[in-house]
Amino acid sequence: MAQRKDIDGSMSVPTFYGKELRWKREAAGLSLEALLEGSFFGKTYLSDIERGERRMPVELARHVDRVLETDGFFERHCEDVRKARRGPHAAYFEKILEAERHAESIEEWCPSTFPGLLQTAPYARALVRSAHPAAADDWVEEKVTARLARARLFDEDHSTPEYWAILHESLLTDPILPPREMAEQLDRIVELAERRRIVPQVVPRKAGAYPLMAASIMVMTFPDAPPLVYTEASYSGDTIDDPALVKQYRKAYDRLRAVALSPDTSLDMIKAAAEEYRNGKQPDRLE
Repeated sequence: MAQRKDIDGSMSVPTFYGKELRWKREAAGLSLEALLEGSFFGKTYLSDIERGERRMPVELARHVDRVLETDGFFERHCEDVRKARRGPHAAYFEKILEAERHAESIEEWCPSTFPGLLQTAPYARALVRSAHPAAADDWVEEKVTARLARARLFDEDHSTPEYWAILHESLLTDPILPPREMAEQLDRIVELAERRRIVPQVVPRKAGAYPLMAASIMVMTFPDAPPLVYTEASYSGDTIDDPALVKQYRKAYDRLRAVALSPDTSLDMIKAAAEEYRNGKQPDRLE
């Protein structure tokens, strides 16, 4: 039998929590599979929690407390783990930051800005500075660096999720950066699409009424956990895991995808807009 390697629980709150979970599970003589029986979560998900790499959702904590007869210990301490910050991202985004690294698919709709996973440094910097005009330069750069680091998942073949981004035409034609930097932002999207890391689609201005007009959402699915939806406003975000509501958002996203231009047409449009900016021109609208 392989020797068990203990986890140093002093490293962080999530790691300590995971160490305690594994100790309780092994003391009960249960395998990962046995502890999860009757839940909707997979073995890999629980293993990641025990290593401190994922945080336990409250519904799984309740299941674990019931099976291990731990009198609500894991549910009570879920909040402590949730509050344990892991970097410069907003507190409300921490759960999604973790989730997107484990996602099987990510589908985004961003009507007013390019998604964070697709942003270049100048674009991210402009958005952070616009939201926090009095912030120190070092603080802004920390935010920008953290945002760009998220995109590393597109460079790791073994963990790249299937990523779909639906964008509004105005993002291409109403610049928030100088022409050269706008060209670079659009080139980044083209480069990822041509490497088959993402699938972009564009909703034209003349589309009329369409689903999710007033929402910016991210839909994530996982091989070992139920799907999640994340919605975001300027200074807040909300993670939705209610099955009925998640289903409604996913149906709305599918209807929005049907409204958008085809991936090939959309990519041609993004390329054309980038070329216009490179030539110092304003891209034409589809009207």
